[in-house]
Amino acid sequence: MFPNSLLAPPFEECSATAEWLLSRTEIRPLVGIVCGSGLGGLAEMLKDQMAFKYSDIPNFPQSTVHGHAGRLVFGKLKGKACVCMQGRFHLYEGYPIHKVTMPMRIFKLLGVETVILTNAAGGLNQDYKVGDIMIIKDHINMPGFAGNNPLAGPNDERFGVRFPSMSDAYDRELLQLAQGVGAELGFGDFLREGVYCVLGGPSFETIAECRMMNRLGADAVGMSTVHEVIVARHCGMRVFALSLITNQAVMDYDSQEKANHEEVLETGQLRAKQLERLVSNMVTHIEHNNNDA
Repeated sequence: MFPNSLLAPPFEECSATAEWLLSRTEIRPLVGIVCGSGLGGLAEMLKDQMAFKYSDIPNFPQSTVHGHAGRLVFGKLKGKACVCMQGRFHLYEGYPIHKVTMPMRIFKLLGVETVILTNAAGGLNQDYKVGDIMIIKDHINMPGFAGNNPLAGPNDERFGVRFPSMSDAYDRELLQLAQGVGAELGFGDFLREGVYCVLGGPSFETIAECRMMNRLGADAVGMSTVHEVIVARHCGMRVFALSLITNQAVMDYDSQEKANHEEVLETGQLRAKQLERLVSNMVTHIEHNNNDA
């Protein structure tokens, strides 16, 4: 038997939270957006906003990290009904992995069909520069190697199947759309495509760890996103994700550089507007099964 703390929130709990939210807003979102460190400005672009503090939402975790506002914002982005998380949850905050990913299941029950996730990441690829935006085409789930997977424990078929495929975790049509939109906006000089590796944090990576991940094929490293992607795909939602390269991972023992959270937030502010334009222009092109509410 699994201890209760390791069990995913039951369907009924997620459903009650979704119903609480739907009863308080007329927006019926088809797109769910998750804002990474320093990237909460995406939510400010929404029109006809209805915002809820995480602390007011039943069963919802609370963000404890500087740079994460801790609000769920409903509204219209260029006419499309959206819901936006200003602040996400991380393993290093002490939450069980199922609580970290609970918002994805609530997104599904709200009617969301496409999830867009953003994060701040360290660049492992030596060709990347600080300020580059990397479209995530695949991931390496390091905590998953040790059995820390958000789908562990009894499976609820109302969310998804027991053994979901992850070879198509990142929607290829959305990847192509992002490349096209990026080219139209003139972002070709700093728009990349690569593999994201997740670690547990909160300590930044050692030089040996960075070298190892780079040799494994990772282009960027961070402490979020992958767990949410796994649960979103389990629920049958399409996924697109972006990393803002906010620092270059230290790969040389002679280097005096050190990763720090302030640098992450500063780079987020410098490049945030371009990232917001990329995401908002993508949203206008995303097709859904339902008519926009």
